[in-house]
Amino acid sequence: MKALRRGAGLHAIGFVLAFAGQSASGAQETVGVTEITPNVLVFATKTGNVVASVGPDGDLLIGTPSADSTARIGSELASRTKSAVRYVVIAPQDPAHSEGDAGWGRRGAFVAMQEKALERIGGHVMGVAPPLSERFVKLGVDRPRVAFSEVMTFDLNGEAVHIVHQKPGYSDADALVHFHVAKLVYWGEVFPGDGYPAIDSTQGGTLDGLLKMLDGWTDPGFHVVPARGEVTNGTSVKAFRDMFVTVRDRVQHSIDAGHTESQVIAEHRTADFDAKWGHGRVQADSFVQEIYRALKAEK
Repeated sequence: MKALRRGAGLHAIGFVLAFAGQSASGAQETVGVTEITPNVLVFATKTGNVVASVGPDGDLLIGTPSADSTARIGSELASRTKSAVRYVVIAPQDPAHSEGDAGWGRRGAFVAMQEKALERIGGHVMGVAPPLSERFVKLGVDRPRVAFSEVMTFDLNGEAVHIVHQKPGYSDADALVHFHVAKLVYWGEVFPGDGYPAIDSTQGGTLDGLLKMLDGWTDPGFHVVPARGEVTNGTSVKAFRDMFVTVRDRVQHSIDAGHTESQVIAEHRTADFDAKWGHGRVQADSFVQEIYRALKAEK
């Protein structure tokens, strides 16, 4: 099934697909495709968005693709170009929910991940790598086999793509992805798109790093791809950052007044933002708690 709609200069095409390895309930995954330019697409999968450079130099995917979406993404790309998917870069995410390389390695793609994120799922080790997790075996996926430290660049399909490791924000493996010609940016979980952000201290995340990562990208002329949800622009990044700073300052005021963690949470410092931001993976109380703990840790 294919439907086309137009909006904000983008073309969005929605797909419903049946996939191998469906759940016992027979549920189907919905995969959306948004066309930024004829050579830059965004796929929406159940695990997150995936940015694609498409063209004669070979296809590049960046994001958190689901294993169930791989065949359908491959089919859509094949309808647009004879070139194969040559490169896939997997963005950091909660290791417990990782789907590894989403099956792209066995399709012949060069699959990479920031080294710290790859370490957390069993790769980038000195010596013999541990066996795949039970989860990966069940999903039929592998780990990415290539790690990068600070920068990866791609020059293909008329586009310059830079992937630059950042100071810890959501995690210590965060990277800014910048498609220069398309004026598109992507940070993964730093800009979740579906609600409040996570600062995952178990993965080295920091409040200050997350905020600084968003600086300089509030121009409404930028296409901004969130971890999940619809493609937006720099105006949304500014609103998101302003919300974050406001809540941080409120929590800091409470800390300065000597309030405990439980007291600060009970004050509902996000109340006027919950209607817009309170429906994602991170609940309002958890967001306040992570800010409280981050601010206390800075002292």
